[in-house]
Amino acid sequence: GCVVNGPGEAKGADLGIAAGKKRGHLFVRGEVVKVVPEDEMVDALVEWAEKIVEEGVDGALKSADKSAAAEAEADRAELLELQGEDANKSEALVELIRKR
Repeated sequence: GCVVNGPGEAKGADLGIAAGKKRGHLFVRGEVVKVVPEDEMVDALVEWAEKIVEEGVDGALKSADKSAAAEAEADRAELLELQGEDANKSEALVELIRKR
């Protein structure tokens, strides 16, 4: 997902990633556990998947980066400021679909 909508979309997932501002926000059960550069997103996702398999979700959450949530929220706030609440222009797309 994107960092604007991703946090809500990731709440129900054991593991997820939201991208924006050339960074990835890794989520475990809706909690941001790590913020990584864009070129490290796949490796970090695999690393956390393996951690969940080995330690379980609760065990993996214990090794979350405590500053990750604040970093992710700062990225999200900046993008909302730049792009507005509807960054994906979904309202306009829905209207276009309805006209067809």
